[in-house]
Amino acid sequence: MTPIYLIQDRLVPKEEVRVSPDDRGYYFGDGIYEVFRVYGGKLFEAEAHFKRLERTAAAVRIDLPAASSELQKQLVQLIAANALIEGTVYLQITRGTAPRAHTIPADAEPVLMAYTTELKRPVRTMQQGIAVVTMEDIRWLRCDLKTLNLLPNTLAKQHALDQGADDVVLHRSGLVTECSASNVMIVKEGAIITHPADNLILHGITRAVALRLARELGIPVAETPFTLEDLRQADEAFVTGTTIEVTPVISVDGIPVASGSPGSVTRRLQQAFEQAVSSCIPQ
Repeated sequence: MTPIYLIQDRLVPKEEVRVSPDDRGYYFGDGIYEVFRVYGGKLFEAEAHFKRLERTAAAVRIDLPAASSELQKQLVQLIAANALIEGTVYLQITRGTAPRAHTIPADAEPVLMAYTTELKRPVRTMQQGIAVVTMEDIRWLRCDLKTLNLLPNTLAKQHALDQGADDVVLHRSGLVTECSASNVMIVKEGAIITHPADNLILHGITRAVALRLARELGIPVAETPFTLEDLRQADEAFVTGTTIEVTPVISVDGIPVASGSPGSVTRRLQQAFEQAVSSCIPQ
């Protein structure tokens, strides 16, 4: 089946999608995006995603082409058009087309594009865990905004792969921030510790769900900075993200985290997340 894309407010075959060379997203990365998880043909945590999209749009002064409620309806139609059951929806909005200039054009019309991708849940990875390496976080200071400027994240991810690892844990002068495309948490003496949701990390939707579930389970949560040494000495570590859900970290820079196996707190969170996913899937 030919993939169907959402362009502005129209559903069109992929072959009809065109990008103008004057699109500011093309030459400036001047745009924003969201990646939604789809379970059972339904958007997961849609309200939280759209709230973050609205926040980012306001911060970078891009007008959304429609209200979030209308955009959600369009994404539902896109999911149906592609018969997507399990996967993701990528939504991107650029500032629009205009002659290349650093100043923000007054009359540019935002350009919306969205598409779906089939993606199975990473069950095996979540069971076995991943290896990470560490590197200095030299990105800009507004990592809380979900913009198209992801070259630093791309290079960080590739650095991890070049080292034979699955991902990178970023830090600023020894204080851990996040990973290339996910949030990172540690467990110490039964409590979860993770960097606060300030400007240095992306406010992950799965991060928020995991912390909410932890509190519901009675697991102590501390949103406070922790160090590389704290990470290396942790009882457990895990990452959270839209596509990876709750995935254990079993080694850091080639050294096992505790026993080198997924821990009990991580497993409890995975089970709770599984129930949250199941509850949104039509029976």
